[in-house]
Amino acid sequence: MNAPDQAIEIANLARPFDFDTLFHAHYCRIARTIARVVRDHARAEEIAVEVFWKFWRSSKAPKDNRAGGWLYRSAVRMALDELRKHARRIANESEARPRPIETPENLHAAAQERDRVRLVLASLDARQSELLLLRSDGLSYNEIAGALELNPASVGTLLSRAQQAFRKEYVKQNDR
Repeated sequence: MNAPDQAIEIANLARPFDFDTLFHAHYCRIARTIARVVRDHARAEEIAVEVFWKFWRSSKAPKDNRAGGWLYRSAVRMALDELRKHARRIANESEARPRPIETPENLHAAAQERDRVRLVLASLDARQSELLLLRSDGLSYNEIAGALELNPASVGTLLSRAQQAFRKEYVKQNDR
């Protein structure tokens, strides 16, 4: 480590961790990421707050430049947990209640397709779902690698495998 790097490291150690700055820097994007999964903006905001609360309470959460990755990884996992809870709730209901169709046919078909995709995501391995969601949210391979603590060189391969698993599970669930 050279002298400028040591000076930066010492400055970072001397400076207390600023949770407010971290919160303001990441909250909106984390809430949007969660909302894309759970389809409920109010619930997404609640889960985003839970993610930050979990970060605040956790002694294992990194209090440095890796904090963003920890937050995104936790957010995706909590959103997927919420999606799985919702899927179990729907499966356990004794009778399905038909909802009145108030939109044109193409909007209705699009909503059905989104539901199919969410069910497939809920049935995939958590790591694969996380990869697909983070990539669809516009994160680069390096950002995904940081969020999931992966080698950046392996993200492309893992993402390709996740896409293949998604296609296979989608066909399996929708060829009934």
